Amino acid sequence: MLTISHYTKTYPGGKTAVEDLSLHVAPGEICGFIGHNGAGKTTTLRAVAGVLSFTQGTICIGGHDMQKEPVAAKAITAFLPDNPDLYEFLRGIEYLNLIADLYGISARDREKRIGLYGDAFGLTGELGSAIGSYSHGMKQKLALISALIRKPKLLILDEPFVGLDPAASHLLKGYLKELCDEGGAVFFSTHVLEVAEKLCHTIAIIRQGHLVCQGPTQEVVGNSSLEDVFLGLAEGRDA
Repeated sequence: MLTISHYTKTYPGGKTAVEDLSLHVAPGEICGFIGHNGAGKTTTLRAVAGVLSFTQGTICIGGHDMQKEPVAAKAITAFLPDNPDLYEFLRGIEYLNLIADLYGISARDREKRIGLYGDAFGLTGELGSAIGSYSHGMKQKLALISALIRKPKLLILDEPFVGLDPAASHLLKGYLKELCDEGGAVFFSTHVLEVAEKLCHTIAIIRQGHLVCQGPTQEVVGNSSLEDVFLGLAEGRDA
C-alpha cells in the first residue's frame, strides 16, 4: 500500500532531515513509526501525505507515484497531523460535508458515516456548533471523523493518541484494526510505545534521519520490550 524508496529531504540551508529512507507498509498492516523528537518522523509523514515536496527518492501509495500522480495518490489517502488546522468559523457538520464533497462521498454514505462516527466519539450533539467553540479534544475527534469518513486505503497519523481520552483512544484502535481488516493500511507515528507494541503489526525506528530498524513487531521486540529496543537503537547501541 505504501512504498518509500530512497527518500531524502534536505531543507534550504543544507539541513538534511531524512536521508535515503526506504520502507514499505503492506495492505492490512498497521506500521508504527517511532523516533525521538527531530528524528525525521513528521517530515516523512508529511512527504507521504503529499504536503511536503522532495526531490530525491520516490513515494508510492497504492501504486500511484506521489510526485507523478499526486491527485490519484491523495484520493486514497487520509492524513491527520499532530495539530490539525480546522476552519474554526465553520460548524462541525459543515466541515465534514466539505470533506465529503472534496472526496466525492455520496449523500447517503456521508450521512451514514457521519452518524456512525459522530455517535461513537460522542460528537453528534456538537456538530451544529462552530468549531471555534470546541475543546482541543473535540477538535481532534472531529479531525479523526473527517479522516475516517473517507474510507482511505492508507491512513497517515502523526501522534494520534495524544490528547484523546481513554474511551476515544480505545475506539480509534478498533477503527484502525477495522480499516486494515478491509484491506487498508495505517502508517502512524507515536511516542506511546506500549500502544505501538500492542497495536502494530510492524515497527519502523528512525534515528537522526536514518531508518535503523523495520520489521514485524514480534521480531523487532524479541524477548525484550519495544521500549528497551527503541532506547538502544535510538541511542546508537544494541538493544
